[in-house]
Amino acid sequence: MNVLVAMSGGVDSSVTAALIKEEGNEIVGLFMRNGVTAGSAAKSNKQGCCSLADSQDARFVASQLGARFYVLNFEDDFKRVIDYFVDEYKRGRTPNPCAVCNTDLKFGKLLDYADQVGAEKVATGHYARVDYRDGRWRLYRGADANKDQSYYLFGLTQQQLSRALFPLGGMAKGQVRELAGKFALKTRDKPESMEICFVPEGDYRAVVARHSPDALKRGDILSVAGEKLGEHDGIAGFTIGQRRGIGIAAPKALYVVKLEPETNTVVVGDLEDLEIDRIRVANLNWIACEDPGEGIEQRALVKVRYRDTGNLATIIGGQGSVEVVFDEPIRGASPGQCAVFYAPDSDEVLGGGWIL
Repeated sequence: MNVLVAMSGGVDSSVTAALIKEEGNEIVGLFMRNGVTAGSAAKSNKQGCCSLADSQDARFVASQLGARFYVLNFEDDFKRVIDYFVDEYKRGRTPNPCAVCNTDLKFGKLLDYADQVGAEKVATGHYARVDYRDGRWRLYRGADANKDQSYYLFGLTQQQLSRALFPLGGMAKGQVRELAGKFALKTRDKPESMEICFVPEGDYRAVVARHSPDALKRGDILSVAGEKLGEHDGIAGFTIGQRRGIGIAAPKALYVVKLEPETNTVVVGDLEDLEIDRIRVANLNWIACEDPGEGIEQRALVKVRYRDTGNLATIIGGQGSVEVVFDEPIRGASPGQCAVFYAPDSDEVLGGGWIL
């Protein structure tokens, strides 16, 4: 079988390529160039990805494995992701570019390229699992709870899942490092990618300012009671639930509880002011079943951010969106982020959508 392997120059994608090759498959390595300069990331032990050095590492590993290797220019496609990223912050929302990239690029554009080179499958280094059962392709959490990336993959369609390979899904990170040693891969001890690939310096505000300077305009910081407490340098610099960097001296901790782009206002309050018992979720993608449409009443464990452990809730269907009603109030649900639904009693991803 011919397999296209997305190779970022990191240890995970390198081991993915080696495992696919070991199984007797013909592999084609592909590096996605995003056109972003790594800047100071190259000096940090928290590496970004998609740099020239990463490309060279990926090429070296591909050569070790005897694989064809290509570098494709995805700069225009990444620009659309960056535009989405900036626009969401300008609207007072918190974007999730990794989920968008997985759906639109890694299992969108790469599948198109796989067709061009005659590859049946696309393999990546994601920590997630995919299986075919009862007439549907299904997505599951990765076995390593600390590395599980199923949250970012909820948008994959049945067609995309049918061609996806995640060889690392059943492994822990330590096992992957050991395999990198077994295969004598150059990337064995390479630090992990810790930042969004187009934010190599780790400062997303700098990206917003560079692409849309007008997004960072001064405005008021108000209490939930409407009292002016200070000023900010732009709502794009804040997210719901943020505690650090608000810029207000107060006798107790304050949290960002609301962003109002219409008035360029940041509203802060106590931790309890963040509590909500329901959210609205739209642009849904169902994996474990066909879109149930209206009338659904589904129990699920719902994650509203990547590091969220999940909260039990009832998903109630509506026209084009659903209401998620939590058993207990939650904190930190931010418009623009993903809400991903998991089966309450297993690792299966039921589906998900975007918080309104």
